[in-house]
Amino acid sequence: MFRGRHEHTIDGKGRLSIPSGFRMEIQERSEKAPILTNYRDHLALHPAENWETKESELLAMSDLQPDVQDYQRFLMSSASECPIDNQGRILIPAYLREHAGLNGKVIIAGVLDRIEIWNPERFDENQRTTLRRLDEIQQSVDQSQRNRGT
Repeated sequence: MFRGRHEHTIDGKGRLSIPSGFRMEIQERSEKAPILTNYRDHLALHPAENWETKESELLAMSDLQPDVQDYQRFLMSSASECPIDNQGRILIPAYLREHAGLNGKVIIAGVLDRIEIWNPERFDENQRTTLRRLDEIQQSVDQSQRNRGT
């Protein structure tokens, strides 16, 4: 599992050093390169095995529904293998850096089965919004868990 938060810098060529604990976890899970893709306003780096599960879930959705098509396209068309080099870095493609607004400092956050890569201002705003809505979010999560149990 990935947890915690790190501040790092992305260089002018788009290379980002992955924190050693995260890097070791990725490499222990698979010999395959991790997969980087866009999310709403940030990026997510998935160990290869986790990404394969995600692909299976996406494939199982009905692609006759326009929303499903859009969701599949959004995630899959931006998915990119990002091998970790000998210095512990990944190369983030320009289109993904642009999507996430990455330039200079970044936040690398462990979120259970994935690593999120954020523009620090967007991350801080997301955290503030989440904190303001925390009671509402907790109720929604509780309701979702109750619905799963029935």
